Amino acid sequence: MGNDAPAEIVAISSQVVRGSVGNRAVVFSLEAMGHPVLSLPTVILPWHPGHGNSTRLALPDEGFSAILDDLAASPGAGGVRAVITGYFASSGQAQAAARFIGQLKARAPDLVYLCDPVLGDEGGLYVAEDIASVIRDQLIPLADIATPNRFELGWLAGAPLDSNAQALDAAIALGPRRVLVTSAVAMMAGGTGNLLLTDRHALLAEHRLVNDAPKGLGDLTAALFLSRLLKGDSDERALQMATASVFEILARAVKRGSDELMLAEDHHSFSTPMAMVQMRHLLHPSRNRTS
Repeated sequence: MGNDAPAEIVAISSQVVRGSVGNRAVVFSLEAMGHPVLSLPTVILPWHPGHGNSTRLALPDEGFSAILDDLAASPGAGGVRAVITGYFASSGQAQAAARFIGQLKARAPDLVYLCDPVLGDEGGLYVAEDIASVIRDQLIPLADIATPNRFELGWLAGAPLDSNAQALDAAIALGPRRVLVTSAVAMMAGGTGNLLLTDRHALLAEHRLVNDAPKGLGDLTAALFLSRLLKGDSDERALQMATASVFEILARAVKRGSDELMLAEDHHSFSTPMAMVQMRHLLHPSRNRTS
């Protein structure tokens, strides 16, 4: 995917005033990796709702859609090489994003779209079901890369996923060429990891589990994985380096007692992480089927 020019990326997700989640994590990390970023918030909050009651200002569907139409019609749209989407505040926003990505792909078929389907976690969906349905039915089919957590992949597949083998089967059925599943089932004791399925590889990147982790890990993982691929890294190296970066930043934040990832302090970990990650090659589901 890589070439000499830095890839310009459109980032669409939530925006917080304080913290390192949503587009705050995505934009900062992508820009630190050298990418020009066009950032569009879906909703503005003072902080992640997990920190307590917060005012929520969602962009109205009509205005959100009009901004995307302006971007699609602008002379600079031809320079966009990738789009990354995360949290949507309404099904109308998700539909507008699907139309926007379809327009860009019609003009530039090699444009890369990463869909981070922010739907929920083990506690269930935390977006309205109509939003989740649009992500499943309109955005996932456009995606070159999807980065669900294990719960989200299970919701998209219509069944809970209790093993990596089940997750791999669900990932291959999902459709995108690359599916990166966060919070995968660990093979090492006391660990966690990220599972990547491509047309050729099934890879698991593991590290020790860090308790009381701040929010934003999925946002950061998606952004760094996308950056690595756009810069020309192989799938395996992109997975390894993105996982190592996020683990290192997470461990340092927890050691400092922070309730947020400390991206400004740890920005060097984006490009040159020192943390060790255990890489495993798993049996690809396409090779585990009998005719």
